[in-house]
Amino acid sequence: MSEGPRILIVEARFYEDIADELFKGAAAVVEAEGGSFERVHVPGVFEIPSAISIALEGQHRPAGGMAFDGVIALGCVIRGETSHYDIVAGESARALMDLGIKEHLASGNGILTVDTREQAEVRANAAGKDKGGDAARACFAILDLKSRFGLVRPR
Repeated sequence: MSEGPRILIVEARFYEDIADELFKGAAAVVEAEGGSFERVHVPGVFEIPSAISIALEGQHRPAGGMAFDGVIALGCVIRGETSHYDIVAGESARALMDLGIKEHLASGNGILTVDTREQAEVRANAAGKDKGGDAARACFAILDLKSRFGLVRPR
């Protein structure tokens, strides 16, 4: 019997309560899919793509395989009074997309970009909108697509 997919969850801790709730939803989906995960924390959303890139660079196994079958990015950016929101939201999304394309990466983007804390709480809630769970489901959908086209072993 083959082991399930191994997923890297990279989580921005700037809004810890929101990150915890996003993680709850993502972890539940990974476990329900028969996968396992490694959880990594970074200070904020802007650091997530760098953390993923570092993990991908260091993850090659001696037999040529990869330590992680997919990644899930979790975090939150709440609009403030300056343009910082636009830069962090846009650049992190762009960097995640670039990594996905360049590395053929099965990934799920669970980075909330919202106007208010209340919006973030509703979207993060694992028993509600469950955007952490949605990010995990997206990662598994891409894993299935990779399997369909012969890029990874079937689940």
